[in-house]
Amino acid sequence: MEQYWMPKKLDFKNLRLCLDYYQAENLFIRDCGGHESDGTYRPQGKRKVNENLEGRTLDFRKDRRSGLYILIDGNEVFHFPLRQYYKGFSLAYERIIPTEDGIGRMVMLSTGIDPYDPQLPEPRRSILRTVLDDHLMEISFPGRVNLKFHSWWKKSDWKYWTIDKPRNIQEAIRKQEEEYSEEDS
Repeated sequence: MEQYWMPKKLDFKNLRLCLDYYQAENLFIRDCGGHESDGTYRPQGKRKVNENLEGRTLDFRKDRRSGLYILIDGNEVFHFPLRQYYKGFSLAYERIIPTEDGIGRMVMLSTGIDPYDPQLPEPRRSILRTVLDDHLMEISFPGRVNLKFHSWWKKSDWKYWTIDKPRNIQEAIRKQEEEYSEEDS
């Protein structure tokens, strides 16, 4: 799965765009492992939330003093105090190449790949993820969540992206090509 990184300062704007314009299908939150209260170490994370969102509404509330609240149908399901918050969100695309056996093969790509490369199959799923307060949060969406180029992190392979509203895929590709050419000039 290729991942597209987003500037941290736009995290909650990107999260709002995703939740307002795309239908979330699953919310998954787990801790990142580590030391237990009894002093033992656990390398794997414990699942805290795994909710199917079909027919339900995912939302959030954030304020500077108390952090980020994740809500399903208006009810709080998880609270991040945002005391440890180092990186921004990323969006991963789950792409499957058809195989003769009908099972398919997952496409595994490195960074720097154009999300609209016509040689790649369309994403089956998009996964918005981040680590907040030593907890991994993943929100999955069916199909493609559109991205648009934001800025260079490190030329020429590391780019920052932002969430874009749904649109015709050809229009998104054309717009992306225009933005690339503006950046290169």
